Amino acid sequence: MPVSLRQLVLCVGLALTVPLGAQELPSGLPDIGSSAGELLSPAQEQLYGEMTLRELRHYQLLVEDPLIEAYVQNLGFRLVARSERPQQPFTFFTLRSRDINAFATLGGYIGMNAGLLLTAQSEDEVAAVLAHEISHVTQRHVLRGAERAQKDALPIMLGMLGALIAAQQVDADGDASQAAIMSGLALMQQRQINYTRSNEHEADRIGIQTLARAGYEPLAMADFFARMERAMRGNQGGWQAPEYLRTHPVSTTRISEAKDRANKLHARHGGAGRSCVKRADGSEAECVLTLADALETRSAGPLNPLLPASLATSLDGADTGSSGLFDLARERLRILSAESTAAAVAEYERLRKSDPEGFDDAKRYGLAVAQSWLGQTDAADAGLEPLAQRHPGLHWIDLALAENDHRAGRRVQAEQRYDRLLATLPRNRAVILSYAHSLSEYGTVEAGRRAQDVLRPLLGEGANDAAFQQGFARASELAGDLIRAGEAYAETAYLSGRPEDALNQLTRLKQRDDLDYYQRARIDARIAAITPTVLELRRRGLRPEDQQNGAQRQPLAMAFR
Repeated sequence: MPVSLRQLVLCVGLALTVPLGAQELPSGLPDIGSSAGELLSPAQEQLYGEMTLRELRHYQLLVEDPLIEAYVQNLGFRLVARSERPQQPFTFFTLRSRDINAFATLGGYIGMNAGLLLTAQSEDEVAAVLAHEISHVTQRHVLRGAERAQKDALPIMLGMLGALIAAQQVDADGDASQAAIMSGLALMQQRQINYTRSNEHEADRIGIQTLARAGYEPLAMADFFARMERAMRGNQGGWQAPEYLRTHPVSTTRISEAKDRANKLHARHGGAGRSCVKRADGSEAECVLTLADALETRSAGPLNPLLPASLATSLDGADTGSSGLFDLARERLRILSAESTAAAVAEYERLRKSDPEGFDDAKRYGLAVAQSWLGQTDAADAGLEPLAQRHPGLHWIDLALAENDHRAGRRVQAEQRYDRLLATLPRNRAVILSYAHSLSEYGTVEAGRRAQDVLRPLLGEGANDAAFQQGFARASELAGDLIRAGEAYAETAYLSGRPEDALNQLTRLKQRDDLDYYQRARIDARIAAITPTVLELRRRGLRPEDQQNGAQRQPLAMAFR
């Protein structure tokens, strides 16, 4: 069948609006636009990034665990502080999927799958992937790609049109016309692939520099690429390659270039590469990087007082360039990404049976936490107490003990542990949210007021914190502060991808006759801010009932089960 000009233009349009490597979104997820149509301002990029995060939360795809969130944010911002654009706003988050992947999107929003941490063999490798994604943001690759698409579209379409007209003069059946269109589309896709490859190489180059400046091992990027490449070569018998390889093509050349850049950094900054250090007791610890700028970074500490220190002691006591929490974070993500808590416990039992010698303290921590969440508090105690003795002051373990005491009904012991943690870490988000959650479960006015007091240090920074808003709503409700509770419940709905629900809650709250001037002004301001989002979703045909179709899991409560 001959192909019309209208069909040609439609094909070109479709080719330009389906980016290479795009992933299918859950059914009902609204189209939030693309930068391929117009260049976006930083404010617009931030807006779209926030909307993306809310939608991911709505579909229950995010890991909503305060300890994991803090670990990933700290790791990310340590890299950002040494990046090309440290003033650029960033947000780091983790998805539940065990597929191996990471990605950067508009507004400096960078996500990685739980599978990435489960596959990585060190924090340096996770940092390498994040440094790569940070470089995509700092180099404006999304918007640069849109600019190139705009420049390529018209010349390629005109070339396709010329070939189409010529083909139709000699081909009544349209076979040659179809071939002309397919050739043009293939050319556009190839230009897109070539540009993507150049972006990947640029992100590798700049990412390795960021990695080294932040005190991590630059060879980790090549190590991770090599492991992915081996997985690709082993892709036989229908086994599916990791998602990372489909969105970040790895080649032998790319691995060699990454190694070469890392070795040049070693040579430029002292040449010794890795050297072994001693523990306090004189025994040999694992080998670490001796780059001069890495040592300077570690001794000077982070650039921003809100960023984490880099000198924490790892579980095995070795002085490393990492935060020392990688092993615990990986095991916590093993639980959070499992099909169920019971499945996580069974997985740990298999790991212990298959490799008793390799069942280290991090895995013992993971098993004990999973047992606690499953209600096996005695078994959890038996696993956590020895860990607390071997690793004193490690708040991940101390917090697990406090939560386990609460689940076991030992209220006095639990509150004593929480109070000690708060005295040491008065603004730690994970400790505060966990303590407030346990207090709220007692269901009394007194407990609600105490939970409000515990949560107040986070009040100034909790506007976009769904877990905080949910906790503060429940605490305020118990304390009898129903107006504050209503506002916080509305914010929880909004941050969970249900803006129409939030608007309805605020509208009903505004009808109360006991509001004072300031309360009414706050509610009016939020209604004005949320209304444009609701109207836009209505314009796109997304109904309120569509916003209720997410999975039924409750991620905000996951860390407190």
